Amino acid sequence: MKPAPFDYVSPWTITEACAVLAEAGGGATLLAGGQTLMPLLNLRMSQPFIIVDINKIAELRGVSRAEGATRIGPMTRQCEVLADETLARDLPVLVQAMSHVGHHQTRNRGTIGGSISLGEPAAEMPATAVALGANIEVRSVRGTRIIPADQFYVGPYLTVLEPDELVTGLIYPDWPKGHITVFREVAQRPGDFALVGLVGALTVTNGKIARAGLAWFGMGPTPIKAKAAEQMLLGRELGEIDSQAVAERAISDTAPFDDHHASAEYRRTVGKRIFARTLRETLDIREVA
Repeated sequence: MKPAPFDYVSPWTITEACAVLAEAGGGATLLAGGQTLMPLLNLRMSQPFIIVDINKIAELRGVSRAEGATRIGPMTRQCEVLADETLARDLPVLVQAMSHVGHHQTRNRGTIGGSISLGEPAAEMPATAVALGANIEVRSVRGTRIIPADQFYVGPYLTVLEPDELVTGLIYPDWPKGHITVFREVAQRPGDFALVGLVGALTVTNGKIARAGLAWFGMGPTPIKAKAAEQMLLGRELGEIDSQAVAERAISDTAPFDDHHASAEYRRTVGKRIFARTLRETLDIREVA
């Protein structure tokens, strides 16, 4: 099929893009990498009046250091995230998770901002942002606001973004040097969305968990922060951690569902097992008898 007719604009600045979005009154759609949008257009599942192509806006690209954080432009390609030395050093779990996003071909065009803005509940990037405590900067003609990632998602493919707003920055707070990364997903094939996924980071100080950031993906209508498990881990000595008990607590935060890929019961069972196994392997701990 072919897309329905639409107008096309390609602004050079954020200010220009925001003005177009405001004038469109909800009838515009942004074009970043196009990996999701183009099939939707061709199937006429999306029929915007205006396509706003933001690929020419240079200020939306790149990785930079801010005070106590790393800032990533939303138009940074997924392949660029994988190759960036700053991200490999400061946000290794982000790079690890990105390697599971789509395929080599799609990562050449796909953007990190597109992945996060889409709000796919089984995707790696939204959950990684939630786990690491990222903030999402958005702009419109009305001004700029900063939205914590764990408040950004309200349902499958639904976010708090207003129709006239544009994501302009992804801000990840620093984690201490030498922090421990946590990542595991179960998918039917490499590149598929996860049936069950876990991502995050842990900090160990003097043999105790000093900081924890963990999130599920594929386990509910949005990425889900494993708050109960985080609280159970904080302050615990490694030798006292019962991985099975923490996994039980972690599952209590989830809301898995039945679909044609897997049942809710499958997701709960596998989620519990990968959480316990990943925790043991990551922290090199033994089962508590």
